[in-house]
Amino acid sequence: MAKRVTIKDVAKAVGLSITTVSQILNGKGERFPAATQEKVMKIRDQLGYVPNFNARNLISHSMKTVGIIVPNLVNPFFAMFLRGIQDAMYEHECVPMILSADRNEKLEHYYLRTLVERGVDAMIIASSAVGNEELNGLLKSNRVPYLLFDQNDPINEGDRIIVDDERGGELAATHLIESGHHKIAVVLPDRPSQNVRLRMAGYRSALVRHGISVDDSLIFSTELSKAGGWAVANQVIDSGATAVFCANDEMALGLMRGIETVGKNVPQDLSVVGYDDIDLDDYMAPRLTTIHQPVYDMGTWASQMIMNRLRDPEHAPQLKVVDVSLVKRDSVRKI
Repeated sequence: MAKRVTIKDVAKAVGLSITTVSQILNGKGERFPAATQEKVMKIRDQLGYVPNFNARNLISHSMKTVGIIVPNLVNPFFAMFLRGIQDAMYEHECVPMILSADRNEKLEHYYLRTLVERGVDAMIIASSAVGNEELNGLLKSNRVPYLLFDQNDPINEGDRIIVDDERGGELAATHLIESGHHKIAVVLPDRPSQNVRLRMAGYRSALVRHGISVDDSLIFSTELSKAGGWAVANQVIDSGATAVFCANDEMALGLMRGIETVGKNVPQDLSVVGYDDIDLDDYMAPRLTTIHQPVYDMGTWASQMIMNRLRDPEHAPQLKVVDVSLVKRDSVRKI
């Protein structure tokens, strides 16, 4: 393996002291002639020198790193969440270190430990696989501040962003009921996280409030993905439901495609409501009715809250409760 180019190599090649080269490369070489500065930059590029972040950060103590664990990078919801985080952290000269294990709990625990071992300054955790054992036994014991995002079960302390998912489930079911549907199926992931369980509670609450009995035979579990939604299309159709509420938009989009492949139509044969309001919803035919979450803003808020914590470790616990709204499009019909 080739040896990493160091600042010592650059200084030797250019014939100057390490201190002089360091000042020029760090933008503090105004007192040196322009020709000297240009020569240093030219040699730097020729040798392919890249500064060692850890060494530089030990000196400056300015640049912060935040480890971020999400369950799935493929899901557009988390892609937009991370975009909000990255844009906000860039403004604060903070570096996000993003990891996803595609819902592999063992790998997520390994990543969490690895980030702590590598000395991240803080963590943003959007994975339900990280529980109190890791929070207390690993993060708190190593004094790594963290923020929990939506997926996790409630705890009594710490910084959190919580979405009003129970209201979201209630909005989705109420919209279908008010559109004339009384036999409403639900498509859930095999292992529902806390936020999905709250959506289900809202769905049940809306049915009870409208005098509709909850029929567990209309609840279908599958993989939390477009493929999962596709896989249960036949079961949902055979159930006799006139409408279906999906735990997220990816499942809803997969279900809609599955319905189409068996010769049925959305919304004429089956109305569909999703959850998240990802950008793909507007590009489907029909466009998907869904529950909107301000996901980009949530990424921004998560960054701001974790930066507040880094600036003031004794800051009182921060809690952000996020509201949701119904976005009516074309995938629900009145009967």
